[in-house]
Amino acid sequence: MTKQTVLGRVTQLAKANVNALLDQAEDPRKMLDQLIRDYTDNIAEAEQAVAATIGNLRLMEEDHREDVEAAAEWGGKALAASRKADELRGAGASADADKFDNLAKVALGRQLQSEREAKAAEPTIAAQTEVVGKLRTGLDRMKVQLSELTAKRDELVARATSAQAQNRMMDAVKSVDVLDPTSELGRFEEKVRREEAKALGRQELAASSLDAQFEELDALGDSAEVEARLAALKTGS
Repeated sequence: MTKQTVLGRVTQLAKANVNALLDQAEDPRKMLDQLIRDYTDNIAEAEQAVAATIGNLRLMEEDHREDVEAAAEWGGKALAASRKADELRGAGASADADKFDNLAKVALGRQLQSEREAKAAEPTIAAQTEVVGKLRTGLDRMKVQLSELTAKRDELVARATSAQAQNRMMDAVKSVDVLDPTSELGRFEEKVRREEAKALGRQELAASSLDAQFEELDALGDSAEVEARLAALKTGS
């Protein structure tokens, strides 16, 4: 994966509208888990890309500094050779003067090459500096969003757990309503009342039977009294 690809993904994720994504998700909790994994992976990739890009940038900056220093050094050598040539030419040593002029030309050629290399590196250094800045900005934003995502995920899990508990409670209440325990108690109470009425009936029946026996006994007593009085009449006593 190239740094530019990482930069594109970091920028995309950093600008992502998380709330809009969650609104479109069938299962927000699963989407949050996936987003957290994506953000975590991309943060790790971005950190590596930032480190590599900074390393390359520092190498280019060091090469640029060396080219600038080399250009200055070759410029100094060209100036020294040119002055020596002028000095020799003034002393009548034209041949030696020409040699130093040639050395000055070589030095100037090296200076020009170093300047060109330094100038050629400047746009790349500027581009890499911009990439590093964007990666760092996106990376910081992603870290903030990762914290927000984690908090949202924890909040969503807590809300889901609470909602599930409430639904279980409502199911239990609904089951109780369907069974209608008050009607069951009413039927049981009616059964008890019938048993109590049956017991009262049996008691009344037993009582009436006992009364009949006493009445029969009383009737027998009266009959004996009548017989006794009749006998007394007959005997004249």
